[in-house]
Amino acid sequence: MSIDRRDFVGRLATGALLAGVPFPIDASVRALSQIPAEPSEEWDISWVKRVTGKYRAVFDVPEIDSGYGVWRASIWARQYQEVLGAKPNELSAVVVLRHNGIQLAMQQAYWDKYGIGKEKNVMHPVTQQGTDRNPALLASSRGEVPAMFDDAALDRFISRGGIALACNLALQDVVEAIQKKENSSADDARKQAIASLVPGVILQPSGVFAALHAQDAGCKYLRAS
Repeated sequence: MSIDRRDFVGRLATGALLAGVPFPIDASVRALSQIPAEPSEEWDISWVKRVTGKYRAVFDVPEIDSGYGVWRASIWARQYQEVLGAKPNELSAVVVLRHNGIQLAMQQAYWDKYGIGKEKNVMHPVTQQGTDRNPALLASSRGEVPAMFDDAALDRFISRGGIALACNLALQDVVEAIQKKENSSADDARKQAIASLVPGVILQPSGVFAALHAQDAGCKYLRAS
């Protein structure tokens, strides 16, 4: 059955058309309400110039999933080197942290302050026990994982030249968490949220934009969590 534009807008406003969308209706409405008529700020898309390898992949990480989505980007690179003989400079990996996966883009201090591990029921990627640590930032130097997993951490991935992108719409969940706890303004909470991102993570208009633009740059897509 066809739906004319007026009916579409009406049903959208009441949430009828969002019933089948695989994420909460309130998040959908909030995301739609934040789409500006014109660009409201400058976005750094210079990362595209770094996608130059013979082999290119974008890892879409919409869930925390014990940090496995981030780990898979490093596992892919290692296997391409071991099996195909690819050189490190022939590999371009992009990780997109969006939806619930935005929490992986946040520093441990944020996780500690806002109890993210407990709130999100996060499981340790190796022990499969509950953890209060950001599973994408674990290190053997702190006794958190065996040394063989060190290079899979998000900060190590970035230091090797990996590209990590974060969804601005999903960041609103972080902003709201800060506002609630600190009783701060939206502007102050947003500044704190951005300051809490793991160094090197690049904020993008949305995770969908980031994932699609990486494909524009020649990356093959993988849903990684």
